[in-house]
Amino acid sequence: MPPEYTETDFLLPNQLYGRSRLTRSPQPKDANVSGAPEESICSMVVQILVPFLLAGLGTVSAGMLLNIVQSWEVFQEITEILILVPAVLGMKGNLEMTLASRLSTAVNAGKMDSPREKWMLIAGNLALKQLQATVLGLLASLMASLLGWMAEGQMPFNHIMLLCSTSVSTAFVASLLQGIVMVGVIIGSKRIGINPDNVATPIAASFGDLITLALLACFSQWFYSFIELYPYVLYLVNLSFLCLIPAWVAVSSKHPASEILLHTGWEPIITAMLISSIGGVILDKTVLDPNLAGIIVYAPVINGVGGNLVSIQSSRISTHLHLKHSPGELPVGRQSCSNPWHTFFGSGANHRSAKILLLLVIPGQLIFLHAIHLIKGGHTLPSPLFTIAFLFASLIQVLILLCMADCLVHCLWRRGKDPDSYSIPYLTALGDLLGTALLSIAFLMLWCIGDSGSV
Repeated sequence: MPPEYTETDFLLPNQLYGRSRLTRSPQPKDANVSGAPEESICSMVVQILVPFLLAGLGTVSAGMLLNIVQSWEVFQEITEILILVPAVLGMKGNLEMTLASRLSTAVNAGKMDSPREKWMLIAGNLALKQLQATVLGLLASLMASLLGWMAEGQMPFNHIMLLCSTSVSTAFVASLLQGIVMVGVIIGSKRIGINPDNVATPIAASFGDLITLALLACFSQWFYSFIELYPYVLYLVNLSFLCLIPAWVAVSSKHPASEILLHTGWEPIITAMLISSIGGVILDKTVLDPNLAGIIVYAPVINGVGGNLVSIQSSRISTHLHLKHSPGELPVGRQSCSNPWHTFFGSGANHRSAKILLLLVIPGQLIFLHAIHLIKGGHTLPSPLFTIAFLFASLIQVLILLCMADCLVHCLWRRGKDPDSYSIPYLTALGDLLGTALLSIAFLMLWCIGDSGSV
């Protein structure tokens, strides 16, 4: 029988990176050998850089796609779909990245050494994720409908049904595809000796935005074609996904770890969805202004990069706490969050990774800006003022998020909550809100001084 788990089960270190054969000899908590040996700065940069660039190019593609589909009839007729965009794209932080973080911790702790235990853990987590995707998709659509009604004073019922069908279908299919990929990445990282904390969460986001946005656009346009002649199709779609909920509950209840999250893991993902929806309102209102419409290309980029970087840091800190401290027990000097600069100054691996992640912002965003320039055909260049404003907004966003991650993960651990399940949804949602707000301010300032954003 598999061992009993609690949500913040202390994970005994019994695995070293780079070993193809895993041992089952747990070390005492105060042993000199930990589950994860010291990583050199070079190996850390290499492991983070490649998936970070892949993830960034995925968000660039998503931004270009969003710029194209916003002119589709369904987006013009039902503008509330734009409110859905940050909430649905943010589900990768709510679901994919939390799954990646949980499985990374399980790998580092040796809890996936047994084939039976490994597949039970994977099946339970994937079923839980499909359940959460269905519920979040439905709640996101209802939230978008409510915000749209509050803004315009009316909301036709067939539009509400279209939003529900589109959101649930997109969340379900995207979650299934990305969950399968995520499991493959985690198992592959384990076999070749790469720290999954460095690669899993950005790879989860590498093409997640693009796939999710493509599904959202296609499903919305497809359901829009049924809205007049075959409206019952929308009802059948929603009913079909809701009927699968008991099956996902039954499967996720089979493993103790996913069963606990089945009861306790809803607070962070629902709160994160609500925060992302506020960012969606900002995006919707900004795009409707012709002078600020260009923001739609860059919003997925700044939001995606911020979410990717902070998820790496959050996952690393969480794994460190699981390996070296009991739930509720904090490292020396981390009893309070009074000094946010502690995130970047220190001798530990997580202090080094915070500095590396912050230093990646400017060169990474310059690469992504150039990629957008090339994809557009290379006819215009971003203006110097726009480039400076965009980089400054992105740097502020990531700086705030990294400080918040350091504080939030330790606070959750002190309260006995598993940071792998709680921290990333909050952080990526706040990243979406911060990124959209800061980018909107940057565009507004450029418009006020007469800068078009390109030369």
